[in-house]
Amino acid sequence: MTTYGQFCPVAKAAEVFAERWTPLIVREIVCGSHRFNELENGLPNISRSLLTQRLRSLEQAGVIERRPTGDGRASGYYLTEAGTELGTIVIALGEWGQRWVNSEIRPSELDLDLLMWDLHRRLNWDTLPSYRVVARFDFSGAQVRSYWLVLEHGEASICRGDPGFDVDLYVSADTVAFHRVWIGHARLADVIRDGHVRIDGPSDLVRAFPGWLSYSVFAHIRPAVDQVSDAT
Repeated sequence: MTTYGQFCPVAKAAEVFAERWTPLIVREIVCGSHRFNELENGLPNISRSLLTQRLRSLEQAGVIERRPTGDGRASGYYLTEAGTELGTIVIALGEWGQRWVNSEIRPSELDLDLLMWDLHRRLNWDTLPSYRVVARFDFSGAQVRSYWLVLEHGEASICRGDPGFDVDLYVSADTVAFHRVWIGHARLADVIRDGHVRIDGPSDLVRAFPGWLSYSVFAHIRPAVDQVSDAT
């Protein structure tokens, strides 16, 4: 860990917080990822060795601790009291970023793995069918890839390959458009109307699909540039 060599609390806190990937690891734990493989899914560009190193550093700093997961089958990473307080800072940082520096999504920032991982954990379970539903997402445009979202027994899973179940719902989407919807830069109804997203399947599922999504935790915050445009 690099130190600033200062007694200032800002410097001391930055030694823990400002290392690359550390805020995103805390973000993932705040959002409900606790097992190592869950953290990997939420941080698709980090190496296993670096993730292990960062987790060890956060444990040593008293930010996280390992304890049994809910099913008791393995241990997971959880925030301590200090980590919970740091988590509120991470969310506040994301809110600031959404308001001031996230007015557009650059091609280099598109990340379908992260988008679909976030989507599967941000579902409105009260609105989902009680039976198994499989939705296939086919992305086109800037990135071309397919995913299967399997909803069953109160759990959601994302598959990058065909899981072997019949598909109930098809979502065809332009990659950039769906990213913009997820982060709150566009409304799903608008991109459907403009032809950038299409939903096919039984009419009851097609009508219900928009209500399944909670979108990004930051989607409710409007970029400052939009607010300035409205004012003028």
